[in-house]
Amino acid sequence: MDPVVEAFAFSLAFLGWVMVGLALPNRHWRVSTVDGNVITTSTIYENLWMSCATDSTGVHNCREFPSLLALSGYIQASRALMISSIVLGTFGLVATLVGMQCSKIGGENYVMKGRIAGIGGVFFILQGLCTMIAVSWYAFNITQEFFDPLYPGIKYEIGEGLYIGWSSATLALCGGSCLLCACRLHSPEEKKSDLQTFRSYPYKPQSRHAVQTASEISHIPSSQYGRNAYV
Repeated sequence: MDPVVEAFAFSLAFLGWVMVGLALPNRHWRVSTVDGNVITTSTIYENLWMSCATDSTGVHNCREFPSLLALSGYIQASRALMISSIVLGTFGLVATLVGMQCSKIGGENYVMKGRIAGIGGVFFILQGLCTMIAVSWYAFNITQEFFDPLYPGIKYEIGEGLYIGWSSATLALCGGSCLLCACRLHSPEEKKSDLQTFRSYPYKPQSRHAVQTASEISHIPSSQYGRNAYV
């Protein structure tokens, strides 16, 4: 594996993992502004865990969702996907740190370390997919309710938390893909070394003629040898 590509991919994936940790608790996943006069103007914003409201004077109040089962199905699924994304990213970080060439963990078996780094890339790709699905699904429901003229509830718009989630998913997918593309089981130097080792111990099977000659010599009586044959 190229150390430069390896470090670059790890940096992208680590930044994506940090950003998904910032996107999950962000309160502005969807935002709605209720305009009236100066006194009644308020901003309502929600995420996966709570709903908050802020009036024009700057006073805000938040309340957590009372029941998990009372939530919409896409919110429950988005919660599970985002938490799974953080867990998969953690596994990816550990596997990549073990598989990096600059790391002393795991010894100097670079073939095995390359495979471990490839597994880390797979974890990062799964992290990016989970984040992308959760954020996109949440945004799809926002836009569907916003453009529905018969929707009776409050209409929201896409908040900054979703943009952070999209950026996180993109970085994780790019980092994991770079790790998989740069990960090779054998580098050119290792292939050359293995080839030289194989050539230094060649296998030369005996020909049929040589076997027959040795068999014929073994059946020659000892009386046919001269005295010089024992010198």
